Amino acid sequence: MNRREALGLIATGTVCSVMTPSGTSASGAPTAPATPGAPAPAAGPGASAVPAGAAAVPAGVAPGQHRPKPLPFDPTKLRGVSERLIVSHHDNNYAGAVKNLNKVEEELARVTADTPGFVVGGLKERELTFTNSVILHELYFANLGGDGQAGGRIAKDLGSAFGSLARWEEQFRSTGMSLAGGSGWAILDLNFHSGDLRTYWSGNHTQALVGGQPLLVMDMYEHAYQMDYGAEAAKYVDAFFKNIHWDEVNRRLERARAAAAALAA
Repeated sequence: MNRREALGLIATGTVCSVMTPSGTSASGAPTAPATPGAPAPAAGPGASAVPAGAAAVPAGVAPGQHRPKPLPFDPTKLRGVSERLIVSHHDNNYAGAVKNLNKVEEELARVTADTPGFVVGGLKERELTFTNSVILHELYFANLGGDGQAGGRIAKDLGSAFGSLARWEEQFRSTGMSLAGGSGWAILDLNFHSGDLRTYWSGNHTQALVGGQPLLVMDMYEHAYQMDYGAEAAKYVDAFFKNIHWDEVNRRLERARAAAAALAA
């Protein structure tokens, strides 16, 4: 596997699959979560149409043509998170980021050699903000809809990296709570530079690990919990852990480990 193929593995493990026409509605019909051991779905967050063993190269999306992906789970089935909250989060905050990214990309397409630098700089800052918001939201929704029971390689690797699974969870929760009432994300990453698992604090949408693959993403913006819990962010964090889709986290880990090995070759 060469470097290009490795980068393709990373990309297709996150948010680079193209939206199908049936998923154009921000609140599109929910799709059933994958059954362990069953074939991967043809579309949805993290889905790939590439046959097993083939080099995975992400499909491109034309500037200004991004479309929201539907929720990958039944929004009525989350435990401790209301349908009203999760649908609002998806249809307003996430879909709004997609809409704004399209608008910024359309404006960037009009940039010429005569465009003032402050205009270009402002647009590029917004481009990065909305791009990361879209990516992080898609990862966030895709790692929900599970039973919250950690297992597989991720449970073993977290235990090795942090001393125990419980110790990792304690640190991840603390990282999330450090952002309560503010703006940001708690992210479990595979760090490609060091080769190990790390939990990172990410303020806003632009402060993130330079070289790594997000494995588990928790949104700590108030819009992720205020409708259900007000200022009681700790109750939201409890609910988040009850709904983690650990099979998805394991899938991301396997792709990330393969990509890291190829990048290091």
